[in-house]
Amino acid sequence: MARIRCSDVGKSYGSTRVISGFDLEVADHEFVVFLGPSGCGKSTILRMIAGLEEISEGTVSIDGIVVNELEPRERGVAMVFQNYALYPHMTIRDNIAFGLRRMRVPALEIDDRIAEAAELLGLEPYLERRPAELSGGQQQRAAIARAIVKTPRVFLFDEPLSNLDAKLRNHMRVEIARLHQRLRTTTIYVTHDQLEAMTLADRIVLLNAGRVEQVGRPEEIYERPTSLFVAGFIGSPAMNFIDVTVERDGAGWALASDLTTFRIGGSGFDLQPGCRAVLGVRPADLRLTTPDTKANILAGTADLIEFHGDGVLVTFAHGDREVSALVSAGNAPAARSHVRFALAEDRIHLFGADHGRTLRRRPAAEPAAIDFAGIEPAGIEPAEVETVVGLRIA
Repeated sequence: MARIRCSDVGKSYGSTRVISGFDLEVADHEFVVFLGPSGCGKSTILRMIAGLEEISEGTVSIDGIVVNELEPRERGVAMVFQNYALYPHMTIRDNIAFGLRRMRVPALEIDDRIAEAAELLGLEPYLERRPAELSGGQQQRAAIARAIVKTPRVFLFDEPLSNLDAKLRNHMRVEIARLHQRLRTTTIYVTHDQLEAMTLADRIVLLNAGRVEQVGRPEEIYERPTSLFVAGFIGSPAMNFIDVTVERDGAGWALASDLTTFRIGGSGFDLQPGCRAVLGVRPADLRLTTPDTKANILAGTADLIEFHGDGVLVTFAHGDREVSALVSAGNAPAARSHVRFALAEDRIHLFGADHGRTLRRRPAAEPAAIDFAGIEPAGIEPAEVETVVGLRIA
């Protein structure tokens, strides 16, 4: 398989700089997801790795070989696009075989590879059909099969599920996860959907305006966001934010908002008296409480009750901010009723108001990174393959 190294990679279009100083190492067999809002540069970076975009500065290497000047077909990667990029006049069998025939692979070997990929992705009944006769999910499976049969060293997925409805997206997401478990091919996957990122990734690279905000395991990014941007982007429903002023309070600290003061020990944060901060708390971490509880309370009138199945999202005003709390459906308050929620110190986040970075102290020993080097691939040997160049529909 392959290791990928991006070193100080940048991209400019004339005087407009869209990617700056991008550094990343992707381990052999690893599944990395580029996540971020539209326009953050995630697809541009993917296309530079594939060779479909010129690299303005820095280097991209695959297995230690710098590939900046190599043609896409020489890089050992296969790319799956958002729009499937299937030839409409060809059968699914011919679409899957197209790249292999250009590589002059023997006909019997092509048939064997197609049969294996079709069985893996459940495409056997559709091989003689044309793309227009298939559903969106079936077409996307065909596009993935075309990539698989080339036995690439690297899979690149560019928002492959964006054109599917919610049910098909969930189904295909599970199929891609199972496919990676079986093939263990080094994979980079681009999406703006945080559910895809959180469920598929070994690591997430969260991008914002062409720069990396945070890299880490899904649970690490969710539990320990390093910036306001990360905290606000990751999590559904979104994290609540309250502006506070930090002051000393005996041996602890007081976080004063416009309406109330929260008191914490503060041992897990780097705080300075008089500094402005933003307190963050996820809706699921707020707990309904009784009038007897006086400390660290957010209270207000429930002006919106949203049913989410087994949970209910309660929205109320705290000064000029809306606050949301996620409670079980059985504990749902009535609309326009007075609600009170308690904050636990071990579930809050604090960010500097001026720089937006976390004020949380780093733990004494960070958990060791996952080492993928010793994992053996399951049955696929690397080969010289080409990307699906020229098939992308603008």
